Amino acid sequence: MKKKYRIKKNEEFQQVFQQGKSTANRQFVVYVLDRPEQPYFRLGLSVSKKIGKAVVRNRVKRYIRQVFLELREHIAIGHDYVIIARIPVAGMNYAEVKKSLVHVLKKAGVLIKQPFSSP
Repeated sequence: MKKKYRIKKNEEFQQVFQQGKSTANRQFVVYVLDRPEQPYFRLGLSVSKKIGKAVVRNRVKRYIRQVFLELREHIAIGHDYVIIARIPVAGMNYAEVKKSLVHVLKKAGVLIKQPFSSP
């Protein structure tokens, strides 16, 4: 993911947490902050040490980034997103992570088009 599409600074995270709206399921919490002047969306990830050791945390972050990469045409632009991973994510594979993220993004109302149909 390019630098301009990421949220890295603590002030930016805090702004999303304080002014954004949150939606959650068992595996993820998604904070969405509306930024209509922004022609793209930005993504911030928070994966706590409670999830597991560095290998597990990095795998979870890779999975989340890949889901956003695959769904970028389906996700509403002009928003900042902060994804917080919860403990159950540690034992999930990529397909489960994708399904859970799609579910929480639908719940948040930020998926524009249907990314894929469920079997």
